[in-house]
Amino acid sequence: MRAKPTNNLGRLLKPSQIAFIGGSDAEVAINEAVRRGFTGSIWPVNPTRSYMAGYKCYKSVLDLPFGPDAVFMAIPAKKIFNTINELRQTSAGGIVCYSAGFRETGLQGALMEKELVKGLGEMVMVGPNCYGVINYLEKNALWPFEHGGYCPGYGAAIITQSGMLSSDITMSQRSLPLTHMISLGNQASLKNTDFINHLIASKPVRAFGLHIESIEDIQEFELAALQALKAKKPIVVLKTGKSQIGASLTESHTGSFAGSHEMYNAFFERLGIITVSTPAELIETLKFICVSGIPRGKKCAAFTCSGGGATLVADFGEELGLEFPGFSQADTKIVSKLLPSIATVSNPLDYTTPIWGKKEFTRPLFSKVLEKLKVDYTLLLQDYPLAGLDNTKIHYLTDGGSFAEAASGKRIPGAIISTIPENIDKHTRETFLSKGVAPLQGLAESLQAIAKTVSWGLNRKEILDRLNLPLFNESSIENFSYLNEWEAKASISGEGISIPKGVKSDYKDILINAGKIGFPLVVKLLSKDLLHKTDIGAVQLNVKNEMQLKKSVVTIQDNLKPYKDKYNSNCFLLEEMLPAPICELVVGIKRDRHFGLVLTLGSGGVFADLFKDYHLLLLPVQRDEIIQKIMTLKAGKLIEGYRGRAESNLNMVVDCIERLIMFVLNSDTRIIEIEINPMFVFKEKVIVVDALLAREDL
Repeated sequence: MRAKPTNNLGRLLKPSQIAFIGGSDAEVAINEAVRRGFTGSIWPVNPTRSYMAGYKCYKSVLDLPFGPDAVFMAIPAKKIFNTINELRQTSAGGIVCYSAGFRETGLQGALMEKELVKGLGEMVMVGPNCYGVINYLEKNALWPFEHGGYCPGYGAAIITQSGMLSSDITMSQRSLPLTHMISLGNQASLKNTDFINHLIASKPVRAFGLHIESIEDIQEFELAALQALKAKKPIVVLKTGKSQIGASLTESHTGSFAGSHEMYNAFFERLGIITVSTPAELIETLKFICVSGIPRGKKCAAFTCSGGGATLVADFGEELGLEFPGFSQADTKIVSKLLPSIATVSNPLDYTTPIWGKKEFTRPLFSKVLEKLKVDYTLLLQDYPLAGLDNTKIHYLTDGGSFAEAASGKRIPGAIISTIPENIDKHTRETFLSKGVAPLQGLAESLQAIAKTVSWGLNRKEILDRLNLPLFNESSIENFSYLNEWEAKASISGEGISIPKGVKSDYKDILINAGKIGFPLVVKLLSKDLLHKTDIGAVQLNVKNEMQLKKSVVTIQDNLKPYKDKYNSNCFLLEEMLPAPICELVVGIKRDRHFGLVLTLGSGGVFADLFKDYHLLLLPVQRDEIIQKIMTLKAGKLIEGYRGRAESNLNMVVDCIERLIMFVLNSDTRIIEIEINPMFVFKEKVIVVDALLAREDL
């Protein structure tokens, strides 16, 4: 962003004057700005009113004393263009355009939106079709509805593409510390990356929470995410539009391309972005990061005053990869002296009710456990009683206070978690927030939040090193065509990649050519237009003699009769019938106009689509990433020798995959897509059994 627009974004976020243009919606926005604590000048603009919300109205923008720092605009779409021109003449700073009727409505609206952006000049704009901006730190708001939100002087900056979601989060009863709430709408001018880049240096902003329907500029987003990673400020993303219906709704909502959900996940993983599945998980993850901080590792000490609670924490935590180190024999004796006789020394630790609410016992116990286990963070499971039934609340608060002091004394992140989300009231939440302990709500969401934050901290440096290599840029792909399997395999075999012994044959010479291969063999129809031969019965396996060969060819030709106008039925590939491998993989590389080159690794063969056991990686990729992803596949377990079966050489498999990548990168003719399915993995070799290849037309 150029210097002047950057300055105008600063004016928008921290205005001395705000012009409110419109009628009743603008009046609500004035009241919200005042309620938020804005003490600057308020200039309503309305040609038919004398006063609005108690402030004198100006007839037009040109009547204002000078160009305002910020503008809230809620007028019909067709009237906006003239108003924008007048604002530009006054040298206004930034605009929140609440008005709808632009790109989200279709082609005509998209053209109007382009003209709108052209008219801005050096001004910046949030929207159109957005709720606006709340700056909790500076106590100002450009917002069309009553809103909530809690700010203790630090917190998360949340940037969403959904106005309603942003409003819902401000109203949530979860005490998430907030610095900013930004509803982007159509992102015609300002995008989430502009706000990330602008706020990255703000010390009170400890993390970014993003709701994303789509990303239009992948490279721009990558650069912004890299800056956040360097600044040790996690980005937590809730991506919507992954279902078929959701994607179509996204397109109609913002007029933007939703993209492939799996590719987005691969993109976020590459950038070290934490992804969440629900708004509740978004809030709890941001709360833990902003209040407790980033743990140094996975080791956790957990406390409960219930045996059942301890089991719940252990069960959920183990599934998420959290580690609960045990006590040494010597430390068990030391800790047992601080516990009632009915208690068992363990981690998670049920400290039992005889010492519940007694600080003289719980404070030294919590501290001693943290000292002996040398953990990276700690948590206490507590569900608080309802108002009116809370005579025992003081005991919960006493133990919570002891826990907070122990965590603070050891300088490790701490969290108090309620098993049921609503079982921790506002007073309690804010009590522990003031002590630097995150009050997390809902055991499942909370442990997910902790696990993902831990992972972010452990992987941050490695991800930064990896991001020294940016994504490959892709130009649009206009015309391309597929090779038949014989041609595809011939192309890759020259790169040191093994393929089965085979020969191309027409029907007339098929018996002669079969003799060159030997039985048993495989018969496949050869056609560049037939991408999935198995689906229509164009492959015959384990053909053992000439009689079976003739029968197999007839079978293939019969299967092709419904498609006789589409596929040539007189060209075949004969290949040796390979023995059963240790495992089968699917390996694919494809050019995507948004994300560049995408590598697919999965369990292969006929079960590839059935099991959906695969991972996507965006290139360039490092060797250790390929290894890691293969080993998380079901096929990966087979490679290392599952339950005493034969094992293969993983490095040999990765060598083959890297040769495929180099083949795509170095090809004289641009490869658009290559898919190997299956790739047979044997003890001492890897063979490409089937290959699909598309290249750009010259």
